[in-house]
Amino acid sequence: IDIPPHHLEASYMTQEEDWDRDLLLDPAWEKQQRKTFTAWCNSHLRKAGTQIENIEEDFRNGLKLMLLLEVISGERLPKPDKGKMRFHKIANVNKALDFICSKGVKLVSIGAEEIVDGNVKMTLGMIWTIILRFAIQDISVEETSAKEGLLLWCQRKTAPYRNVNVQNFHISWKDGLALCALIHRHRPDLIDYSKLRKDDPVGNLNTAFEVAEKFLDIPKMLDAEDIVNTPKPDEKAIMTYVSCFYHAFAGAEQAETAANRICKVLAVNQENEKLMEEYEKLASELLEWIRRTIPWLENRAAEQTMRAMQQKLEDFRDYRRIHKPPRVQEKCQLEINFNTLQTKLRLSNRPAFMPSEGKMVSDIANAWKGLEQVEKGYEEWLLTEIRRLERLDHLAEKFKQKCNMHEAWTSGKEDLLSQKDYESASLMEIRALMRKHEAFESDLAAHQDRVEQIAAIAQELNELDYHDAATVNARCQGICDQWDNLGTLTQKRRDSLERVEKLWETIDQLYLEFAKRAAPFNNWMDGAMEDLQDMFIVHSIEEIQSLITAHDQFKATLPEADKERMATMGIHNEILKIAQTYGIKLSGINPYTNLSPQDISTKWDTVKHLVPLRDQMLQEEVARQQANERLRRQFAAQANIIGPWIQTKMEVRLDIAGSLEEQMNSLKQYEQNIINYKSNIDKLEGDHQLSQESLIFDNKHTNYTMEHIRVGWEQLLTTIARTINEVENQILTRDAKGISQEQLNEFRASFNHFDRKRNGMMDPDDFRACLISMGYDLGEVEFARIMTLVDPNNTGVVTFQAFIDFMTRETAETDTAEQVMASFKILASDKNYITVDELRRELPPEQAEYCISRMTRYIGPDSPPGALDYISFSSALYGESDL
Repeated sequence: IDIPPHHLEASYMTQEEDWDRDLLLDPAWEKQQRKTFTAWCNSHLRKAGTQIENIEEDFRNGLKLMLLLEVISGERLPKPDKGKMRFHKIANVNKALDFICSKGVKLVSIGAEEIVDGNVKMTLGMIWTIILRFAIQDISVEETSAKEGLLLWCQRKTAPYRNVNVQNFHISWKDGLALCALIHRHRPDLIDYSKLRKDDPVGNLNTAFEVAEKFLDIPKMLDAEDIVNTPKPDEKAIMTYVSCFYHAFAGAEQAETAANRICKVLAVNQENEKLMEEYEKLASELLEWIRRTIPWLENRAAEQTMRAMQQKLEDFRDYRRIHKPPRVQEKCQLEINFNTLQTKLRLSNRPAFMPSEGKMVSDIANAWKGLEQVEKGYEEWLLTEIRRLERLDHLAEKFKQKCNMHEAWTSGKEDLLSQKDYESASLMEIRALMRKHEAFESDLAAHQDRVEQIAAIAQELNELDYHDAATVNARCQGICDQWDNLGTLTQKRRDSLERVEKLWETIDQLYLEFAKRAAPFNNWMDGAMEDLQDMFIVHSIEEIQSLITAHDQFKATLPEADKERMATMGIHNEILKIAQTYGIKLSGINPYTNLSPQDISTKWDTVKHLVPLRDQMLQEEVARQQANERLRRQFAAQANIIGPWIQTKMEVRLDIAGSLEEQMNSLKQYEQNIINYKSNIDKLEGDHQLSQESLIFDNKHTNYTMEHIRVGWEQLLTTIARTINEVENQILTRDAKGISQEQLNEFRASFNHFDRKRNGMMDPDDFRACLISMGYDLGEVEFARIMTLVDPNNTGVVTFQAFIDFMTRETAETDTAEQVMASFKILASDKNYITVDELRRELPPEQAEYCISRMTRYIGPDSPPGALDYISFSSALYGESDL
């Protein structure tokens, strides 16, 4: 079904927005969807010999999800990952989601992680998207499609049934009558609709479910009690189930359409056969009439009297007025019927009609043409016989007139043809004379008809016994003799013109051949000189060897090029030879090219001079590339040792047993060992500098670049420094909070256990699991509060130091904002504010000034000037407000 892309995307966006609003599904709807979607999936998965039991669990690894998409689409998906790790499952689900997106579906808020984690809402949303794309999108009724098309189909199929009014995909189906009506409309043998009652919705629904599962191969996807007891059944579940009926009954409608098509085809065939029979009959009758008429018209037996000839003329006129017109109409109708029949056959994809042998339209046309030819001859014969006597005087006058015109035209033509003006003409002048002579020949040929007419008239006058036949014959003979002489002189002049023209054309052809061969050869030499002088940049021995090979191949073509040069120069020599032999004066300019033989010779000498120079340049570059290759190997030998050494050190875990001080000493010693390796890095830097100075930018002997080595070295030093700093912070934390070494070890063991990615950080889910394992009873609000403490910047991870800080706060004795407020209240003599004098009197100067500079002015009844708010200050100290 051709649906505009923007309509398709809009349709899916609407469905996905609906799904986002339904994320907090009604429990009844969720139950209906789980059952319906599970049954729908199994109806397809059973074709592959498998099924699912729990829709949010069985799709988590992505394998059955990919299999489901292959079954319903008939296409192959990429090969799934076989591992059982989480990232394998995510990869498989992503392959399935990518395939869905490739079908024009825009997934919103559905990610592979939610499916792998068994998120039931997202899993149901994904299955609904698949159902929309592969079961509902292609439904089309008139100009509507997808959901609207399915609804229109249901409305039309159930329109004749009482108590059925389908307006939606939820409450319109609660009483079960709509489903039973759909089945009865297509298979009335399965359900007795007249016995159904609107007040028995459960019975109606179960009847429809059982009949569909038993006879229509549509699995039971819904529970009658769930639908009846739900105020508004789930629309998606109902649509999924109803779409199965649409696809099940599509075949029956196709059969009805096929029967109608067959009847239409047979009707067309019967009509065509009738037209064929009519054509055969009409053609036979017309051909028989022509066969009988032609012998009558071919009879040329002349009558002896004028009366008899006039009677023959009258009979012929009756034939033309009475007998022939109906046959003309029959012939026209026959052609119309034939063309109409062929058009109908072509429009109905039938083979063209072939009439019986001898009855084709062309056969009838040929017979009719023969009839008209005989008819025309018969009429001419009649008129000739009737008018023979009165034609004699007319022919004699006509003979005289034509002879006078002919003799006037031939006057002076013999002298013109005897001229030899071509002997001193140029090629262009000869061609002009040739065109002029050809025009004369055309004129001569045109007058041939007049001469023949003169001879014919003389012949006719003789046949009619003209009284002055002798004079006519003498004049006719003189004209014929002169005509023969003009023909002879015309041919002689043509031969002379052609001979001279051919000689000049030979020279002209040689000029053209020289131009055709000189131009590409000149272009070749230009290209050769350009290539021989072309600068090149190479970065490897292979590249320079490729240039040397190409140059050797070029040198191998030089002998053949020399042959071409000699052949081109030979053409020029041939022109000179012809001119000398026949005494032709050449202008010295080739009309087809500006290239001269001297130009060709000069460039050829230049090419031969440049070849050895190119040889020398290539050999010098070979030496340079060999030196570069030695530098590459020297760098690679060191890099292939240092790179793996750094990588090995990076992969070593720095979990050292013992006290924090012992760990610190071990790490310091480990760091010094790493620093002692710096000399090898410096030596490699020197080799790298030499390579750069030689413009070496790649090295096939190693996968390590200097940048890789530098980055790896810096990361290694950074990792060690970060680990040392972490141990130092642990020592500070231990000393400040009074935490024992055993507690720190316990914290480290818990953190390492839940650091699943082994990157020194925990995801929020891993952090929650860690807290639960340590006995914390967490709700959503409490966990959110803890996350603001351990991840204040909202980075999405919890570091070990943040974890230690949190655990020490939880286990150590610490002051609180309330305790500090109580202390300030004692200093303020139980007032809600404190003065500057009281702070300076009770606290050391530095602490007093710190409080004065940060406390805000106290606003309250009876507060003296300069009173300060110690309550908000105490809250800010512990992060409960802004300081």
